[in-house]
Amino acid sequence: MASLEGLAGWADRLRPRRPQPGRRCEGPGKLSGMPSRLYTVVVDSKDPRRLAEFWAAVLDYQVVYEEPGSEVVVARDEQTYPGLIFVPVPEDKVVKNRLHLDLNPDDRDREVERLEKLGATKADVGQGPDVTWVVMRDPEGNEFCVLRPREGGV
Repeated sequence: MASLEGLAGWADRLRPRRPQPGRRCEGPGKLSGMPSRLYTVVVDSKDPRRLAEFWAAVLDYQVVYEEPGSEVVVARDEQTYPGLIFVPVPEDKVVKNRLHLDLNPDDRDREVERLEKLGATKADVGQGPDVTWVVMRDPEGNEFCVLRPREGGV
């Protein structure tokens, strides 16, 4: 059986180092090039404007771009990303999201109440009664979680 120190060393060798901005990822087993950065998250929507307004209120963002009848973009401001882009689709959402957002409020229970007033609803996706987060759905049924307070986030 390996020692804990040996396991830690093995994990460190596999963990890629985060390059400094502007530096290339090079070395054994690494592809040459810059690492990607998250720019936006795209959300399919029956009513992009309505859903964008909901998420802008949730995140204290603003609509920074809108193409009438097409996409709506929300972000903290025009220079800050990641943002959320809402694009029109004809179909309703039918299955559980494969990707969801986790919100990190100062007070989980008060935030859940605020989100319900904005149009979110609590959801049961099989999470059980002992979890520390609340699963909710936005007005078009997209699941997201409201976490208990923790450090970090954008």
